[in-house]
Amino acid sequence: MLYLTNPSFGNNFIVMKSLLSLFLLFFIIINLTAQHTFSIVAVDSVTNEIGSAGATCLPEEDGALWVSDIVLNVGAINTQAYWTPVNQNAATEQMESGLSPQEIIDWLVENDNSSQGGNISDRQYGIVDLNNGQPRAAAYTGSNNFDVKGQRVGKNYAIQGNILISEEVLDDMELAFLNTNGPLCDKLMASLQAAKRPGADVRCLNDGISSASAYVRVAKPTDTNSEYGNLWLDLNVWLDSNSFSGDPIDELQRKFDEFKETVAVDEQNIGSIKIFPNPTKSDIVLELGNTQITKVEFYNLLGNLCLAVEISKDDLLHSIDLKALTVGTYFVKFWNANILLDEISLLYKVE
Repeated sequence: MLYLTNPSFGNNFIVMKSLLSLFLLFFIIINLTAQHTFSIVAVDSVTNEIGSAGATCLPEEDGALWVSDIVLNVGAINTQAYWTPVNQNAATEQMESGLSPQEIIDWLVENDNSSQGGNISDRQYGIVDLNNGQPRAAAYTGSNNFDVKGQRVGKNYAIQGNILISEEVLDDMELAFLNTNGPLCDKLMASLQAAKRPGADVRCLNDGISSASAYVRVAKPTDTNSEYGNLWLDLNVWLDSNSFSGDPIDELQRKFDEFKETVAVDEQNIGSIKIFPNPTKSDIVLELGNTQITKVEFYNLLGNLCLAVEISKDDLLHSIDLKALTVGTYFVKFWNANILLDEISLLYKVE
């Protein structure tokens, strides 16, 4: 109870003590309810890989990793903010039952379980699936998430964050994912690096780091166990391990680079095909390298074909006029006859 009358020393002390207690309680609530801060889930419809990556200002081994669930050969779900295992397990069950990402979000909104704390306004979700080569993604950010909060959704990815230092964390994660050529693991790692800055999770600002734990995971179609440590790529770092100092995302990058030196990455997905500029405000140029392409197709987020361009077998660089397209994100598919060789996300903005 706060005593605001008769401002004697004793009563002022009680007021100050009560305010301090409220501040400490608020800080504890933030740390308990904001289980995760920024993350991405994504799929590659060419290789059928499923990935998840993220970071948070919780230094424990499970600090960042807790939020990640991958359903093999189907999709990925990240449940964060006021995290509870009962809602995470329910989301996974809905994916296993065949619901789409948006249908899962709708189900979670209608069936939120508050038995372990919070309510649907406190939650944040990011969900993506393969959908037989036509990826779908959806995200949800409850109004009670701590600012700065938000999400970015493309056809094959969902990026979400809360307690961020700025909206640029989400913007930079999306641009890095779209602009990084190569396999899905490279795109996920680049997205985390783009988020990295002091206080990306504002709780870590005074420590001069982005986060206190971070992870990256990728499941291949041949994986048989999605529990941590069993996927093709399963890396996790946390400050309480006392095995490194500095920013956890840099430590994750170091482990990631070591991992790539010891495994073979599918050459088809290395990405000799490049699009630039990306994002673009006008035309684009395709750099095809030694890849033989016969046709390029542009699909919108609804999966509709919006533009198809035939490519000469002699083209190494090919310019494409995008004026027929409206502003938005497109999936660009590269074909050799009836074989899909690669798929790249393109962000198109009009001047």
